[in-house]
Amino acid sequence: MSWLQLSLTVPQDQSPLLEAALENAGALAVTLGDAGDDPQLEPPPGAMPLWQAVQLHALFEDDAAGATQVEALTVAFGPLSLTPPRCERIADRAWERVWLEDFRPTRFGRRLWVCPQGQPAPDPDGIVVDLDPGLAFGTGHHPTTALCLEWLDGAELAGLTLLDYGCGSGILAIAALKLGAAAVIAVDHDPQAIEATLANAAANGVDGGLTVCLPGELATLAARLPVACVLANILAGPLVELATRLLAALAPGGQLVLSGVLAEQVSTVSAAYERQVELAPVRLREGWALIAGTRRAER
Repeated sequence: MSWLQLSLTVPQDQSPLLEAALENAGALAVTLGDAGDDPQLEPPPGAMPLWQAVQLHALFEDDAAGATQVEALTVAFGPLSLTPPRCERIADRAWERVWLEDFRPTRFGRRLWVCPQGQPAPDPDGIVVDLDPGLAFGTGHHPTTALCLEWLDGAELAGLTLLDYGCGSGILAIAALKLGAAAVIAVDHDPQAIEATLANAAANGVDGGLTVCLPGELATLAARLPVACVLANILAGPLVELATRLLAALAPGGQLVLSGVLAEQVSTVSAAYERQVELAPVRLREGWALIAGTRRAER
């Protein structure tokens, strides 16, 4: 089975109108992407900003009617496109999993490996996280996740309880349990992330040490708090907003690990925690930072 795809590049202010027009013309799906180099790294909560130049991809049935419609739309919308419209036939695929084709076994630190499920690690003595991230973020290949995994590999976790705030695929929670943590509380606002974390933990045989919950349910786990380590790989804005909540969950002497922070945002995030945390030197990778430190004893 195949589809006809019409691609247009339009200015930001025309994108909503053309998206609606393509849907009204019978497009089965319309996706939006960045047509240039204009990343939207950290929009405010609830905001859905677009790029200055937006690339629209509209899918149509690959039949006579679809071909006629694509031809007509190319003529009608062609003058509005910043680049010549492109029409192509594409084969049907499991699109939500195409990006996983480049996912290979990868080592983080000295002994920790993250592998696609079914692929062995090259090191037979390595500690392996078998991962199928599904639709949730987290394979370890993003610099922020890699920084956290390397921190975990170098930490002494035996017997500790950790909090993973913003668990995504569960990769950090599972790595912590594989590295000897006694228990992990994994929190995420996305139900798909909770589902992926549970499935990946079960596949790795560590679901017995894992508790998952939505942010609003964290308070009900008060009996298991404070914890010996808090990890939060999210974004700078939420890290600042959540400082009080994350610090309240961390026991005196416990370890704080924050990532998802751009290098130029380190001072802002650090300022939200430095009164209660003795911060270590920042670790950097590809413009991203990991902030870690030890919670000071209460006076």
